[in-house]
Amino acid sequence: MKNNLIPFIIITMLTSTIAEGQNTMNDMEIKIENIIKTLTLEEKVAMCHAQSKFSTPGVPRLGIPEVWMSDGPHGVRGEINWDNWGYAGWTNDSITAFPALTCLAATFNPDLSEQSGIAIGEEARYRKKDVLLGPGVNIYRTPLNGRNFEYMGEDPFLASRMVAPYIKGVQKNGVAASLKHYVLNNQELWRDHINVKVSDRALYEIYLPAFKAGVEEAKVWSIMGAYNKYKNQFCCHNELLLNKILKTDWNFDGVVITDWGGAHNTKEAALYGLDMEMGSHTDGLTVSAKYAYDYYYLANPFLELLKSGEIEEQVVNDKVRRILRLMFRTTMNPNRGFGKMNNKEHLQVARKIAGDGIVLLKNEDDFFPVNPNKKITIAVIGENATKSMTIGGGSSELKAKKEISPLNGIQTRFKNATIIHAMGYSSGPSAYGREIPSKLNADSLRTEAVAIAAKADLVLYYGGLNKNHLQDCEGIDRIAFGLPFGQDQLLNDIIQVNKNIGVILISGNAVEMPWISNVKGIMQAWYLGSEAGNAIADVISGDTNPSGKLPFSFPIKLEDNAAHHYGELSYPGDGTNQDYMEGILVGYRWHDTKKIKPLFAFGHGLSYTSFKLSDLKTDKKTYSSGEKIIVSCKVINTGDKSGAEVVQVYFGKLNSKVERAVKELKGFQKVYVKKGSIEMAELSINVDTLAFYDESISGWNLEKGDYIIYIGNAADNITQKLKITIK
Repeated sequence: MKNNLIPFIIITMLTSTIAEGQNTMNDMEIKIENIIKTLTLEEKVAMCHAQSKFSTPGVPRLGIPEVWMSDGPHGVRGEINWDNWGYAGWTNDSITAFPALTCLAATFNPDLSEQSGIAIGEEARYRKKDVLLGPGVNIYRTPLNGRNFEYMGEDPFLASRMVAPYIKGVQKNGVAASLKHYVLNNQELWRDHINVKVSDRALYEIYLPAFKAGVEEAKVWSIMGAYNKYKNQFCCHNELLLNKILKTDWNFDGVVITDWGGAHNTKEAALYGLDMEMGSHTDGLTVSAKYAYDYYYLANPFLELLKSGEIEEQVVNDKVRRILRLMFRTTMNPNRGFGKMNNKEHLQVARKIAGDGIVLLKNEDDFFPVNPNKKITIAVIGENATKSMTIGGGSSELKAKKEISPLNGIQTRFKNATIIHAMGYSSGPSAYGREIPSKLNADSLRTEAVAIAAKADLVLYYGGLNKNHLQDCEGIDRIAFGLPFGQDQLLNDIIQVNKNIGVILISGNAVEMPWISNVKGIMQAWYLGSEAGNAIADVISGDTNPSGKLPFSFPIKLEDNAAHHYGELSYPGDGTNQDYMEGILVGYRWHDTKKIKPLFAFGHGLSYTSFKLSDLKTDKKTYSSGEKIIVSCKVINTGDKSGAEVVQVYFGKLNSKVERAVKELKGFQKVYVKKGSIEMAELSINVDTLAFYDESISGWNLEKGDYIIYIGNAADNITQKLKITIK
C-alpha cells in the first residue's frame, strides 16, 4: 500500500505550489532539481527520446506523465498511429482549420496573430496535446520552396512582429509552441542533408531575427531543429547554433526537439544542444523493428556513453532539467484550462484572418467587388473552386470538421446570380511523396470550361497551386515557376471568349503570370482553412474590404529572384552544398538595391477605397543609441468605403561604409479609417534596430550619420521621406 502512494505523494508535492498560485521560477527550479535527484540514469535517458511517433515517456514510478505532441501551425493534425504514419481512424479528432501562416502574415496584424495562437492553442489543449509543432518562421528565399506556405514571408522584421504574439497566444493555454525550423531550412529539396553556406551577416540580419524574437520576446518553450547542415554540422545537434547562440547568447531555457529524423550522431546529439529526439530512422520511418525506440541516438547508445563515463551525467541532467521545465509549464501545470474545439468563436477567428489576409493584387475597371444583388450569370472555373486544401501538404495536413469551398461560398452569397461551374483542369489526388496523375481528359475539361465562360457575364477563375506533391508540399520543391496543369493555356482560351475575368489564386507561393495584362482582377487567396469559401466570397462581394499585404515579393520571372540570379550553386545547390550568394539582399531588398522591378512588391495590396499618407513627422531630428524614434503620419481615407491601410515604415542609411539595402522595414501599423475620415498612425522604433551585423567585430554596429525614413503602403510605393541623424 505504501509503495502505491509514492507516485501520488511525489507528484502532489511537485505541483502543490503551482496549484496554490504561488509558483515562482525559483520554486519550479527547486522542484526540478529534487526530481533529478530521484531519477535513475535509465529514466533520465528515456525522457530524452520518443516512445511513439508523437510522444515521449514519462516516469511512471514517480507519476511523471508523458509528453504528447502534434503537428499543426494552422490546425491540430488528426491522430496518427503509434508506430507508423497512417491515421488512427479516430472519430473525434476533427478540428477547425485556420488559415496558413502566409495568410496570417499578410494581415500585418499582430493582434490577429495572437487570436490565432489562442484559438489553435485551445484546440491543441482540448486534444490533450502538450507541444504544438509550430509556428514556422523560415525566410521566404525562393518561390519554389514547397513549404513557404507554412511560414511568414521574406522579411525578418515582419516575421518577428507576427510570430511573437502567436507564440504567446498558444502558450496561454498551457501548450508549448515549438518554433521551427531552426535554422536555414529555406528549401525542401535535399533538406535532409544540404549544407548551407551563408555569411554571418546574413545569418544574423535575415535568418535568425524571428527565432530570436520567439525566444527573447515570446519566451517560447520549445524549438525544433532543422534538417539541413550549417558549417557541415546538422542543425539538430549544432554546437554554434544551439549551445552558443540559442542557449548561451539568447538564454533559451526550453527544450530543443529534433525534426522527425533530424538526429544523426549520438555524441553530437548529446553534447551539441539537442534535448529530445523524435522520429529517427531507426523507429520505423522507413522500416520497423521490435523495441526500435531503444535504438535512438539518445536512447541506449546515449546510455552506454553515460555509463562508460565518456559523457558526464551532468549532460543528461541538463536535458532532463529542460524537459521537466517544459512539463511544469504544460502537462504538470494543474492550472491550465481544458481547451475548446470547433466552436463558433474559432470559426469566426479563422474567417476574420482569412478576410484580412486576402490580397487584392489587381483591380482594373473596379472589377471587384462584384455586386451580389445583381441577376447575372457567373462562370466559376478552376479545380481550386472545389478542391480541398486541408488535405495533403505533408505534416500540415488537417482533418477539418468542415471546409467551405470557394464554389460553396459564391453559391451561398450570390443567391440572385446564376452560377455555372466547370472544373477546367485537374491535378489528380493529393498525395505526399509521389505525384498521382489525373485520370480526367484535359482537353475535355478545357473545352467545357471555355464553353461556359462564353455564356457568362463574368468569369471567376479559381486556380493557382495546391498541396499535392511538387506543389506547396513538404519534402520537395516546385519544379516550375508557372502555373501547373495547363492553367496558362486554359486562361488564354477563356480570355478569347470572355475578357471580363477575375483570377483568384490559391497558393502559398508567388507564380508567373504571362496572362496578367488580359485579366481584370487578381486576388491572392492563400490556404484559408475551414472558412475559405465564405472568406473569399466576403471579399468578392465587398462585405469585407480587402486589406491584406504581400509578405513576400512576386518577381516577374524566376531569374529576378535573388536566390536564382546566381545560378545552381545558390539554388538548389549541388546536392551537398549551397551558397546563399545574395547575402542580406533577400526579397524586396534585392529588388530595390539591384533596381529590378517586381511583378508585385512586398507590402503590396489594394483596397476598395483609397488612402493618402501625409504629414510624416518624427519627435526630433537627432537620436542616440538606446533612444526611440517616434514616427507619425496622417492616414486619410479619400474614398467612399471604410477600410484599413497598412502604414509601412522603412529606413535606409546614407553613405554606409558597408553594403546595405536601399531600405529595410522597421515598423508597420494597420490603421482602420472610416470613409472620409482621418486617423493618426504612430510608431515607436528603437534606434538600435538600425544597426548592422559587423563581421569584423562579430557583433552589432550602429553607424552614425544620416538615415532616410521612407513611408508608404508597399515597398515600391513610397509616398514620403524624411531625414534623421544618429549621433
